[in-house]
Amino acid sequence: MTDNGQTDQSNALEGGRVSDMASVGVLDIGSNSVRLVVYEHFGRTLTPLFNEKANCTLGRGVAKDKKIAPENASKALKAIARFGLVVKLMEVKTVYIIATSAVREASNGKKFMAGVELLMEAKGHILSGAQEAHYAARGIIFGIPDFEGVVGDLGGGSLELSMVGSKKDFGGETHALGVIRLEDDSGFSISKATKIAKKHLEKSTVLNKNRHETFCAIGGTWRAFALLMQVRSNYPLHMVQNYQVSAVDALKLAQELIENKELIENNELIENNGEVAGIETVSRSRRPLLVYGAVVMAAVLERGSFKNIVFSSHGVREGYLFDRLDAREAKKDPLIVASEEICYLRARSVVHAGELVKFSAGFMKEMGEEENSSQQRLRHAACLLSDIGWRGHRDYRGEQSVDLVAYSALIGVDHPGRAFMAEILAVRYMGLNHKSSSQQLSDLMGEKTQYRARTIGALIRLAYVLSGAMPQILPKIRFKITTEKLILLLPGEYSFLDSLRLQSRLAQLAQHLEIERSEINFI
Repeated sequence: MTDNGQTDQSNALEGGRVSDMASVGVLDIGSNSVRLVVYEHFGRTLTPLFNEKANCTLGRGVAKDKKIAPENASKALKAIARFGLVVKLMEVKTVYIIATSAVREASNGKKFMAGVELLMEAKGHILSGAQEAHYAARGIIFGIPDFEGVVGDLGGGSLELSMVGSKKDFGGETHALGVIRLEDDSGFSISKATKIAKKHLEKSTVLNKNRHETFCAIGGTWRAFALLMQVRSNYPLHMVQNYQVSAVDALKLAQELIENKELIENNELIENNGEVAGIETVSRSRRPLLVYGAVVMAAVLERGSFKNIVFSSHGVREGYLFDRLDAREAKKDPLIVASEEICYLRARSVVHAGELVKFSAGFMKEMGEEENSSQQRLRHAACLLSDIGWRGHRDYRGEQSVDLVAYSALIGVDHPGRAFMAEILAVRYMGLNHKSSSQQLSDLMGEKTQYRARTIGALIRLAYVLSGAMPQILPKIRFKITTEKLILLLPGEYSFLDSLRLQSRLAQLAQHLEIERSEINFI
């Protein structure tokens, strides 16, 4: 960073990346698929550089034959050979290899893992059921730090359950209820699958002792379930992470899927415009598994008496890495860290963004508004992201910035929080009378929250007229607010900042706050 607070781009960027951190990879060998994810760097946030999976159904037949079928092993090793080449070409220094229930339960699992290690030139780890439950729970803490409730990770071969509270997990357990395993064990009979699921979960210590209202669902089949719920309800965000629904609504969809099993498996619903609306948005390969995922979902919700569900796109992979962070890094707020990284890569001045955080805090205090910690961190993040559109064409900066905030892979923020920050940036770039895509998200937050977002957006819009994104100006500027006046106090040496544009922005802010007059005073 230079003396005036501007980012030194030669040191900061390398191909659009933070260049002073090494990438890290995770090869996740599951019962349904094998997936390689390479992350930009190992830290409190994880941004994928490469993310690809191959469906190999390693778990198919393991319950009956006690071994991985040769054709499925061959398919997986072929994909993994390619993944080994990918990590070499990307010069990934550290790759973690983790395998779950299919490899764990198969008699030839260790032999298969030896082949994987040879191809990847790295040591593999076959996770126990308890370890898998632990890392799944840690993945939730990674992405939703304040979550408290029961976590369930549904894979192809098993279901892991654990409790989470105070950023810790406990009581981890595993059940032979993966969607592929359930298909095999039930002989593809939905009634038998339902009985098997209920019988297994009767023995669940986690569910029998549960006193929480919220269940967190992880796994590809449950992600497809969540996306189907979003399509059917015309939900404005098509992202699973931190998507929250009522257990009643989830149970209704689960029952609908179960009742239409035969039609879904035969793809007759799409051709005949049948009962399950939106099913055509689910991939053909996923649809049959979705029905068995619905069986397990219904059994879990009923056994645990949950009222709410939150879905997560993070799980064992992220939890495995999160457990390997040093304590200081792990305690950081992932939303702020991610916003700082984006600010570093895309804003004109990181220092100015920090000053804007304090500038807006001072304004909120002068207004007499007492912010809670959640409100403070969202305002903080929005300030860090407030200049990300400066390189865009002036007519499109607003929409580009709104899209980046609303639809990016930011973590540690729920959907109403995304809508809140998107509205701030919409007003910052396009004014209080904007007509942007952020309005589609407005239903995700209440009127009071939206008003607060528009207040902060109008304030930031004013701040950039004052400072031009240059540091060392905002700390010297203050406000005085009365019932009749919004007064901007400028130091005498900054009198040159007074302009018709500044006066207009100040008047707009005052009008929004329903304050009769605005003026600029020099001190």
